[in-house]
Amino acid sequence: MAALSFSGLFLASVALINFIFVFGTCVEFVRFISFRAIYYNITGRVPQVQESSSRGWSVALQDPAVLRPLAVDLALLLLFVVQHCLLAMEPVKRRLQAVFGVLQRGFYVFTTALALQVLIRYWQPVRDAPFLWNSSTAPWSTWLPLLCFIIHFLCWLIIFSIVLIFDYAELMGIKQVYYYCLGLGDPLSMKSPRAQRLYAHLRHPVYLEVCVVLWAVPCLSLDRLLLSGVLSLYLTCGHSLDTRDYTYLSAQLHNKLDLFSRSAQPGSNGQPVSATTASHKEE
Repeated sequence: MAALSFSGLFLASVALINFIFVFGTCVEFVRFISFRAIYYNITGRVPQVQESSSRGWSVALQDPAVLRPLAVDLALLLLFVVQHCLLAMEPVKRRLQAVFGVLQRGFYVFTTALALQVLIRYWQPVRDAPFLWNSSTAPWSTWLPLLCFIIHFLCWLIIFSIVLIFDYAELMGIKQVYYYCLGLGDPLSMKSPRAQRLYAHLRHPVYLEVCVVLWAVPCLSLDRLLLSGVLSLYLTCGHSLDTRDYTYLSAQLHNKLDLFSRSAQPGSNGQPVSATTASHKEE
């Protein structure tokens, strides 16, 4: 019993540390693809890139100062895409399940966060090529960045809401450890057939919102074009929602809103709505 308790405590500690690392990486990624591309334009501080309007594209695309950072950025994007695709393949998932057990999902999100950290920290802006578009002239220099900021804020709000529908704790690998410590098995096995069908073929439930964030920027530099293009292509390849999935997601959204509205109200027996009731409601 002591060994089991120590094992559960160890798994819970690993899952918690992993959650903190992944959550912090998500915050950094939001800043990387949203606020770094917009904030400087709103405040007028150091520009993200230096526009060379006198140079043509034929000259810029032959400059090693342009090609080197593009090659580094492409390699970073491929690292993320390969990691995300490889670890999502069923044979690899089964092998990881045999090695890491209940921590398999946690390992997946950890390696994803690690790949994102490498991408964020080693990303090379292209400073010696012209913009594809640039809102540097008044009045667009103020209003367009502000409009992009509002659009990004709304998109991230929608993304956060969708993540709640998809059970954030399970996506991060925490729920698997919790269920294992209680002897309840895999939480996915307790979901309805419709939920299992959705999880089986859906990898990116926030496709449209992320694409809007990637492209709705006041200035589109060459490295931002590469980032937006590669990630949009990857998201497109992984997007496979159909009508049945949309119907299920709509029902889950209404269930979540109903649970949130009832959480502050007493239950039928005068007690707050229990977690078990909420869990059944989600299924």
